[in-house]
Amino acid sequence: MDKLFERHDEYLAHTPMAYVRSMMNRIDWSLRLIAIKGPKGVGKSTLMLQYIKAHYSPDDRHVLYCSADTSYFTTHTLVDTADKFCKMGGSHLFIDEVHKYENWSREIKEIYDLHKDLHIVVSGSSLLQINDGQADLSRRLIEYQMPGLSFREYLWFASGVQFKTISLEQLLEKPNAYCNDVKKECHPLEFFPKYLEEGYYPYFFENESIYQTMIEAVVNYTIDVELPRYRNLEVGNTRKIKALLQAISSMVPYEVDISKLSKNIGIQRLTTLKYLSHLEEAALIRRLFTDIQSVSDLQKPDKILLDNPNLLFTLADEKPSIGTVRETFFCNQLSAAGHRVEYGGLKSGDFRIDGNIIIEVGGKDKGFTQIRDEENAYVAADDIDSATFRKIPLWAFGCLY
Repeated sequence: MDKLFERHDEYLAHTPMAYVRSMMNRIDWSLRLIAIKGPKGVGKSTLMLQYIKAHYSPDDRHVLYCSADTSYFTTHTLVDTADKFCKMGGSHLFIDEVHKYENWSREIKEIYDLHKDLHIVVSGSSLLQINDGQADLSRRLIEYQMPGLSFREYLWFASGVQFKTISLEQLLEKPNAYCNDVKKECHPLEFFPKYLEEGYYPYFFENESIYQTMIEAVVNYTIDVELPRYRNLEVGNTRKIKALLQAISSMVPYEVDISKLSKNIGIQRLTTLKYLSHLEEAALIRRLFTDIQSVSDLQKPDKILLDNPNLLFTLADEKPSIGTVRETFFCNQLSAAGHRVEYGGLKSGDFRIDGNIIIEVGGKDKGFTQIRDEENAYVAADDIDSATFRKIPLWAFGCLY
């Protein structure tokens, strides 16, 4: 245990507190068992350490942060570690990278059932492996999905200007008032293009020069290692999965032709649908449907987008379509803020939000023709910084969390 506490102290000593993401306030830290899920690089480890640093003194031994991928856990089990920690009076155990520990969910279940006063927080970057552990921890585990930076958070990190989040309802009701408040502090359009290319993952601020290389490494690890291990993907098909992702990155934002997509990358239609489901589970793509209530894993999506625009700029062979970039940003930010996003269909706006709000996404000259017959409909327009009538700046939808 001494070795773990030494590392705990070292981690805390190097944890910055200048920027604490709003995710901190969305988590009920009083719960007995919490899982923080999210793609690699969104800041889960930092968030856990910041919570400890903010609520415990540096020498407090009632709390312990450890990472399950260290050499310590090659000779020690989670169960034994938790048992020793509790006997020493420990009350809050934070386990990072838990997905790298074999059979982690069974041991966490045993710890949870045995130590009634212990609070446990786990985090993992392998969404596939974390999802697989849910069955063992049913009715015990409360999950929180941690996304990358919102545009609002990026503005704070990049410019030092901090302003409050706004709910979607408030934004739609009084968009210009909010936009004006932001413009008093900075020029959002100055930062927005950079965010779309390189602002979603916080490690951009650590090393900008290798940012896209790091994204590629995460994508390759997910496809080459995690999909074969956790979803029985044949190793020989990993290249086809990468080709599928690249094809998606080159799509213009229209309806999907799965048969054509399958033919182009050389796999069967049903296999393509299965792969798309796995890629969405790994937070690499987003499948959109006109009716999300009746969706099955092997149902053809009506639209496919990459999960976030940074992935789009990293994976596309050429500069991606600006229409695809805009829609990818919009869907990412609305979904991360907890809203249900559905494809609007060809006869309505681009997207239906929470079942009753229609949003058309486009450039500054985008009109209302396509949504003129819709009552609760708006345009999210790029390249504008003020709202007029029902036309709202696209960047403002990045301020919901």
